[in-house]
Amino acid sequence: MKHPLVNLLVRWVILALGVALAAEFVTGIGYDTPGTLFTVVVLLSFLNAILRPVLLLFTLPFIVLTLGLGVMIINAVLFYVAGQLVHGFTVTGFWPALGGSLIVSLTNLVMTRLLRDKDRDPRPPRRPPGGGGGHDVIDI
Repeated sequence: MKHPLVNLLVRWVILALGVALAAEFVTGIGYDTPGTLFTVVVLLSFLNAILRPVLLLFTLPFIVLTLGLGVMIINAVLFYVAGQLVHGFTVTGFWPALGGSLIVSLTNLVMTRLLRDKDRDPRPPRRPPGGGGGHDVIDI
């Protein structure tokens, strides 16, 4: 998944799977057609890319005080907003939005872990002992 367009499409498919699972398992969330699901995925991607960082910045003290639970509330609010903006996508309240955002987050986490590049070594590259290669590096 090195090409940006392929990466975006895979992320959209994962998000669509998460929203579909949320609609299946959470009472109070539903969508009419696959076109509605596509619209929700595009809108949620836009909200997560543009609005979420701004909300995280302005609510940072609240997030710190709640030990990170405020991020889940922000995700639920964005999920609820998507339900209000897209005709055919229903989110009946805050609790269904919270449940839906949790399912979408878990789906994203699991699928991203399953689909990550196998070629990448998660460990940082090792330097040879003694600073390596005569470079002026101070090892502490």
